[in-house]
Amino acid sequence: MEERGKRKTLTGVVLSDQMDKTVVVIVNRLVLHPVYKKYIRKKKKVKAHDERNECHAGDKVLLIETRPLSKEKRWRVKEILERAA
Repeated sequence: MEERGKRKTLTGVVLSDQMDKTVVVIVNRLVLHPVYKKYIRKKKKVKAHDERNECHAGDKVLLIETRPLSKEKRWRVKEILERAA
């Protein structure tokens, strides 16, 4: 049985930080093709809430699932894993 209160996490790279308290993050993942058994790179852009506007383009961040904060925001920045050079 699944634990109660377990939230999904994603890691990605910040593409844009131009909005107030919002960042656009690109999340890359590898998916195994069901027939050809070859790994395919898939990417998705998600909008995440950044309360203190700490993230900048190029930062690697950890996102955590949260309640819907706006029409497209369903993730929150939990921590910055690596700063952009």
